[in-house]
Amino acid sequence: MAVIGKSLRQLSSVASGYIALRASLTLLLLSWPCPSLGKKKLYIGALFPMSGGWPGGQACLPSAQMALDLVNNRTDILPDYELELIYYDSMCDPGESTKLLYDLLYTEPIKTVLMPGCSSVSTLVAEAARMWNLIVLSYGSSSPALSNRNRFPTFFRTHPSATLHNPTRVRLFQKWKWTKIATIQQTTEVFTSTLDDLEQRVKEAGIEISVRQSFLTDPAVAVKNLKRQDARIIVGLFYETEARKVFCEVFKEKLYGKKYVWFLIGWYADNWFKIKDPSINCTIENMTEAVEGHVTTEIVMLNPETIRGASNLTSQEFLGALMNRLGGKNPEETGGFQEAPLAYDAVWALALALNKTVAPLKAKGRRLEDFNYNNHDITAEIYRALNTSSFEGVSGHVVFDAQGSRMAMTLIEQLQGGSYKKIGYYDSSQKNLSWFGNDVYIQNSQPYLNNMTAVGCMMALAAVFPLGIDGHHIHRSQFPVVCQFRLWLLGLGFSLAYGSMFTKIWWVHNLFTKKEEKKEKRKHLEPWKLYATVGVLLAIDVLSLMIWQIVDPLHITVEKFTREAPKGDLDVLIQPLLEHCTSEKMNTWLGVVYGYKGLLLLLGIFLAYETKSVSTEKINDHRAVGMAIYNVAVLCMITAPVTMILTSQQDASFAFAALAIVFSVYITLVVLFVPKMRRLITRGEWQSEQQDTLKTGSSTNNNDEEKSRQLERENRELQKIIQEKEQRVSELRNQLVERQALRNRRRPSSGTNQNHSNPSPPSSQPDPKSLLPPPGYPNPASDNHSSLPPSFSNSSNLYQADSKISRNHCHNSQIPLLYK
Repeated sequence: MAVIGKSLRQLSSVASGYIALRASLTLLLLSWPCPSLGKKKLYIGALFPMSGGWPGGQACLPSAQMALDLVNNRTDILPDYELELIYYDSMCDPGESTKLLYDLLYTEPIKTVLMPGCSSVSTLVAEAARMWNLIVLSYGSSSPALSNRNRFPTFFRTHPSATLHNPTRVRLFQKWKWTKIATIQQTTEVFTSTLDDLEQRVKEAGIEISVRQSFLTDPAVAVKNLKRQDARIIVGLFYETEARKVFCEVFKEKLYGKKYVWFLIGWYADNWFKIKDPSINCTIENMTEAVEGHVTTEIVMLNPETIRGASNLTSQEFLGALMNRLGGKNPEETGGFQEAPLAYDAVWALALALNKTVAPLKAKGRRLEDFNYNNHDITAEIYRALNTSSFEGVSGHVVFDAQGSRMAMTLIEQLQGGSYKKIGYYDSSQKNLSWFGNDVYIQNSQPYLNNMTAVGCMMALAAVFPLGIDGHHIHRSQFPVVCQFRLWLLGLGFSLAYGSMFTKIWWVHNLFTKKEEKKEKRKHLEPWKLYATVGVLLAIDVLSLMIWQIVDPLHITVEKFTREAPKGDLDVLIQPLLEHCTSEKMNTWLGVVYGYKGLLLLLGIFLAYETKSVSTEKINDHRAVGMAIYNVAVLCMITAPVTMILTSQQDASFAFAALAIVFSVYITLVVLFVPKMRRLITRGEWQSEQQDTLKTGSSTNNNDEEKSRQLERENRELQKIIQEKEQRVSELRNQLVERQALRNRRRPSSGTNQNHSNPSPPSSQPDPKSLLPPPGYPNPASDNHSSLPPSFSNSSNLYQADSKISRNHCHNSQIPLLYK
């Protein structure tokens, strides 16, 4: 028992020690500063207009939330972070947004990025953001004024600038030969700046704006003035709510019908004119009658291709998921439904950019969660990451230009029978206007040349029938006509089919394999040059055939073979005869024709090989054309000598020639036209050449030309800026010299005489005040911020190391929430 008792006491002691040790370890673990097991949160401050002139938040907010959910569930994008959206309803009102922006900035938590919606709100937010070192990423702002990098140095947007509508409008005016137009606009900055750009463009195009009208809230007087001044072609720039007011007045003034053409913005809801609005006294029938036939221009906002981008969703899958989030709401009655892909891609652009900054910040000993409104380095990294963004989104390829905006194609629609019908696309970068059903991809493949190829192929196929006709089918007197018919069908068919393909390859080689001397010509490939080239080849054939027919016409010759004994017991001999189409100098003519066309075939093969790695949207099917040329050349070079050898074997000769023609024609048609048919059937209405290049493995990028042009434009702009700066520096130096000379003149001469010394030389350091830039210009940027826009880099001087805002001389203790 004593032993047992002793053992129990030892066990109890051990247990007590174990409990004490576990408690100590628990306390130690609780007090140890270990990282949180959960993700660190990064906050996005957003303003979504759920009501007002453009209630885009109704669809854009669910779209952004859907993107956030997908981003936060990804393990390869911001794995240690979670993005959270803090948003308010801006009502598309700058006054209301001022209060909301104050709430976002002066209440915790700190926001890393701001995401405003409509242009008037984005203007306010983007201009104020530089004071808080904040990047602004907008999903629904189209104001051209927002492209000003000096005024909005940290602003980006997935919505292209509204000025992209204007080249389309001007192109339509020119196409329809209109020389006078009228405008009516709502007096907000986005429409005022858009109209300023339009006025400049129409002036350059020789088009006059004969009537200009504007209104703030009530368009009645402006519409009456349009009627009074007999305006016919009218461009309207206003928000959706004002559009209903305008067209109610249009109905009252009878300013609609076949005599009038209205151009509106295309981002209204599809049934915007059917929505009940208490501010107007027109019925839905009145509105439907007034708006019938108007034309809209809209940026292409939904990727028409069935490809999976960064979010692993196709555009159609995105729409399906968005409809589920909207809970069955009618898209036509949901504000911002068209812009929803832009909001979705804006979140993805932000997430990918933040993910890109993690490694550079870590190398500097910084983290994203360290961001505060006084931290310039983290903002600079986010700026660089966004500025270099490039990914496929549900709205198309997302990439930002030097002003932080996107480039896109413009869709042209017309209201027909109460619903919008797509009537065309316009690519302002290529100045290419294409109509439905002239698909953009097909339009860029030069459809008229394709038509010539198809006609030439049909003529070549038709030549098979006269090749098989002999004296059993027609009278001998008609046989020379058949001979000429064969010759002309084959000759002209070859010239049209092969000539149009050769023309494409010729011009691709002529323009796009030269590096310097043809650089400017790449921008403008006039279609008439292509048609003229085919015309020249066709004219050569027509001329040579006419000379042949006149000088040495084809006629029938009969070749006699050895007499054959009949099968059976007939007492006769059979004389085989073979009819030939020939002329006196047949071999000479064939030598000329075969030599000329053989050289074309060899040259076509060479050009196809030379251009196999070229990529251009001007003639985007030239690789397929090259394959067709290889096919035609090989078959022709084999068939021509073989048929000459087999002249006396009519069956073999006909079979060989006919099969060669049929195979070459059908292979050509399949190679050239099946891909286009497949695109129309399976890929929607158009597909970008960029994806085609990626699939064919081309070493060149289809956007190289556009990027090159963009860089050239930016380079010219920068050169102008540099010249202005150099001129300003020269002026300041002159002022400095004059000021120094004036000081020397004012200096008393007695001072120098009393000291018995030479005057001190002018200071090598100029007066700092004399070198300050004029009001409104940014201060010179420091070297470590050279990668940022001048204004943004210069904004760093507002945030001193002692956490003071130098502009207002406020210590950080007065606004503690800014720097927590």
